[in-house]
Amino acid sequence: MKESPEPVLLYIPLMKELGLSWSEIKDTPRIELEGLLCALSEHQVLHSLDGYDSDDIGKMSKTKPILRSQYAKYMSQKAKYYKGMEANNKPTSFKEALKI
Repeated sequence: MKESPEPVLLYIPLMKELGLSWSEIKDTPRIELEGLLCALSEHQVLHSLDGYDSDDIGKMSKTKPILRSQYAKYMSQKAKYYKGMEANNKPTSFKEALKI
């Protein structure tokens, strides 16, 4: 086995979080594996603080100040993705607006 963090950073998350087997990992091109890991990371950030609002974060950050920066990252990622989704759902005409 190599002495790089590759097994820890690449293979273990794929096996543990995504349920890929060792043979599936070996058969998949590296660029696709890295894409899966990026998507997993984005998913974890987008859903890391679901169910909490700014008041909850304010109370919890008194004991764990790192939560403020995590919440800011969570909100910026959420705004980035949901803003793009809202732009695609805007009605193009008045008749479409009435249907909604």
